[in-house]
Amino acid sequence: MKQPDIKALKKKAVQLRKDILTMLENAGSGHTGGSLSLVEILTALYYYKVKHNPRDPEWKERDKVILSKGHGCPALYAVLADSGYFPHEELASLRKLGSRLQGHPQRGLPGVEVSSGSLGQGLSIANGIAFANRMDKIKSKIYCILGDGETNEGQVWEAAMTAAHYKLNAVCAIVDYNKMQIDGFCCDVKNMEPFSEKWRSFGWHTKEVDGHDIKALIEALDEAEKVKGKPQAIVAHTVKGKGISFIENQVKWHGIAPKKEELEKALLELDETLKKI
Repeated sequence: MKQPDIKALKKKAVQLRKDILTMLENAGSGHTGGSLSLVEILTALYYYKVKHNPRDPEWKERDKVILSKGHGCPALYAVLADSGYFPHEELASLRKLGSRLQGHPQRGLPGVEVSSGSLGQGLSIANGIAFANRMDKIKSKIYCILGDGETNEGQVWEAAMTAAHYKLNAVCAIVDYNKMQIDGFCCDVKNMEPFSEKWRSFGWHTKEVDGHDIKALIEALDEAEKVKGKPQAIVAHTVKGKGISFIENQVKWHGIAPKKEELEKALLELDETLKKI
């Protein structure tokens, strides 16, 4: 495996945050908090671990990333544009009439594997892809990114049982565990603790990491790839709105976009962050 340039990846994460905030402000709507918490997870996946080819998005042997928490799609769009799946300028069309970049991912946009956003369904889809790949003898990974609030859905745990029962080691679930959902703190809405132990009890190889530590994420992804005979869960502890002081850990930012003056303030903060890397 190639050696990752952690410093370069940290800088990449800052640029992605700039793109996310800029497109959200331009759209005037969208999910800011849950997009920003995803950045390092997607950075570790797309710029290090995932086998993918922007010049051939339907490459048969590719790994697949399923964004089950579809409302975090501004982060995914920023990564896909930066990777070359579509022009960077297209980010300005987020949530516009006729745009390919809707408020939740849609099949048809290069790099998007699944139309998602109806929460709880992504892990079942990942299982189905894993079954198909097994039948076709395709040795690829399927990474499914879930929100922690999303795991309130019973279908997630049905899928978890299924993946363990059929030993779907091609499936790796990554939970963006930012501790918040649309109605408040997850522990107040429906407490899922002990969270990691639940995944282990369902038969998953489970690892907890700091979801903003790119090196730790890379190590967890490398470990997951070596697991045989069972699916893997990476519980990534994150901060909703990560990277912007006045957005972090604020429930209200679940579903609102920054205004122009807030964007300007946020971009200045990110410039300062970049200087410290």
